[in-house]
Amino acid sequence: MSSDQQAPQPTYPPQQEYAQQPYQQQYPAQQYGQPTAQQPYGQPVYVSAAPPTNVFAIVAIISVWFLPLLGIIFGHISLGQIRRTGENGRGLALTGVIAGYIYTGLIVLFFAIYIVIMIALFGTLAAATSSVSSYSY
Repeated sequence: MSSDQQAPQPTYPPQQEYAQQPYQQQYPAQQYGQPTAQQPYGQPVYVSAAPPTNVFAIVAIISVWFLPLLGIIFGHISLGQIRRTGENGRGLALTGVIAGYIYTGLIVLFFAIYIVIMIALFGTLAAATSSVSSYSY
């Protein structure tokens, strides 16, 4: 190509002018520090908190694993207090009482079986030794 001849310039379609869309807020802005209709400005808001958990119910569920009789005692005490005061922890107290009775029953059953086995063992041992000593040499 010679310098007199230039390459044809491509033609593009005319560009459309895009107008910027205005920002539209969907929700009204929250104004912090302003009182709402439910809370007049300057008056305290009282929130009703849940009643506390009964301390004896917590002690019952913990002590049932170490001393089951204490779990039973503290469980019954806490059930009475919960009934009077309306505190939380009824499930803990019931668990302490029920687990205490079951655990105590298993311990009593274990000792009863142990005593029966020891009586049978010593009875057998006594019978065996008495028959041996009755022989004369």
